[in-house]
Amino acid sequence: MQTQPDSMVVLGKLAGAFGIKGWVKVHSYTANMADIFSYQPLYFSVNQEWQAVKLLDYQQQSKGLVAQFEHVQDRDVAIKLTGTEVAVQRSQLPSLDSDEYYWSDLEGLSVVTVAGVVLGKVDYLFETGANDVMVVKHETGEHWLPWLMDTVIKRIDLTAGLIEVDWDPDF
Repeated sequence: MQTQPDSMVVLGKLAGAFGIKGWVKVHSYTANMADIFSYQPLYFSVNQEWQAVKLLDYQQQSKGLVAQFEHVQDRDVAIKLTGTEVAVQRSQLPSLDSDEYYWSDLEGLSVVTVAGVVLGKVDYLFETGANDVMVVKHETGEHWLPWLMDTVIKRIDLTAGLIEVDWDPDF
């Protein structure tokens, strides 16, 4: 089964083979790493098309997750899938409150200060423990802004593709 790419949300990627029976290491982007498997079906990006895959089994280990998927029966196939993105259809995700956002929806948005200075575009976000950080790329480098609603992050307009921030452009 194939689906449109813009209706997909990437939740992780395949990080390599595990053993000889087709198991793969899975790097999950979900807050609780095993939550990636709570969404079924999962989709692999194969030849730039999303294909539904059936999860047969998974295990959480000290270093991460490993999983076995239907039609991945040996190490050679598992190795070829290394780097493959794992996604779900947006409709499979829970609805969010008006003040909540999926990180994938923020990536690529323009970031502008309250004074109108363009800082760049959101490249990615990551967790630090204290608060999340938004990395904004521009022509000569990047800004790392703490994701602090109301303090740093003033306004998010997904329709306009814009995040307004209270931030010194020289910092």
